[in-house]
Amino acid sequence: MKYDKNHALLECAIPGVPHKSGKVRDVFDLGDKLLMVVTDRISAFDVILPSGVPDKGKVLNQLSLFWMEFFGMKNHLITANVDEYPEILAPYKEDLRGRSMLVKKVNMVEVECIARGYLTGSGWKEYKAHQTVNGEKLREGYENASKLDEVLFTPTTKAAIGDHDEAINFDETVKLVGLDMATKLKEATISLYSKAADYAAKHGIIIADTKFEFGKDEDGSLILADEVLTPDSSRFWPESSYAVGSNPPSLDKQYVRDWLDSINFNHQPPGPELPDEVIAKTREIYVKAYEELSGKKLV
Repeated sequence: MKYDKNHALLECAIPGVPHKSGKVRDVFDLGDKLLMVVTDRISAFDVILPSGVPDKGKVLNQLSLFWMEFFGMKNHLITANVDEYPEILAPYKEDLRGRSMLVKKVNMVEVECIARGYLTGSGWKEYKAHQTVNGEKLREGYENASKLDEVLFTPTTKAAIGDHDEAINFDETVKLVGLDMATKLKEATISLYSKAADYAAKHGIIIADTKFEFGKDEDGSLILADEVLTPDSSRFWPESSYAVGSNPPSLDKQYVRDWLDSINFNHQPPGPELPDEVIAKTREIYVKAYEELSGKKLV
């Protein structure tokens, strides 16, 4: 395990167990199952930054677990209780506690499924330029951060680390995965987002948009996988500071993106070190998102 000076977990390694590293997660192959470990790495603009954010991985992991239970949809989770992990993982239990889960192996669908309830970010930029989002025409009159008339399904391709996901429309999704699967992805994405958005609104938080990932189980049915409605995959806005026309302060990594833009970061690797005050503020934002949405204190 590699921690930085702030005790943020940057790398996870378990001798004798093959693994792959993503932007934030390290995934270990245990034969018939996988161990997913959420590190404290943070990425922005598809660039992994050299600084970690303490406890960020625990927020992502525990918030995903919260939403999986909340939805009740079939998912890939086996257990997140480290005391139930295989014996080979016993020496690392304390490092893994709160930031990991054992999951089933599933065939992932190669589409990032994004739901947008509000017009912001890249969607707003495209709308301003062309009055479209993912190439689909919208009505006139929207402003930045406007609530959309209906929830949009705006998928993207899954890019390799360091590359950028490409926005695609529904017809292009059909070409990638077929009409039946594309329809299931759209329906599941909008349904899950809507259920979560209604819940979050009762807790004073607007979910502007979010990303889901799905796999196919042994019987071919759709299964919820990877992270679920975390500050890394979603845009959370405190309702108290929401106003049409500008982006409210987000309970997600927008704070880091804004800081990077303030120093004119060119969105290309390598990324800069984050100042301690940016790290501390980012941790505060992530923990707040978890505790306000789950109603629990971070373990």
